[in-house]
Amino acid sequence: MLEPKSRDEMATAEVLAKRDAAVQWCKHARAHAQSYGGKRWRYALIPRDVIAENLTLKFLAERFGVE
Repeated sequence: MLEPKSRDEMATAEVLAKRDAAVQWCKHARAHAQSYGGKRWRYALIPRDVIAENLTLKFLAERFGVE
């Protein structure tokens, strides 16, 4: 799950609370998916200004992913 936000929103209480909820959701989804061989769920909070055409989703997830 990738969530782009502007830099000035990244540290707001609302965004951080949503991040924490999304990380928990991904943990539950990952555990469920493992029971049937599904995909691994991860969450990444990405500063909108770093997104560019030459970057892959894999790179963004690895660089900004939250476990």
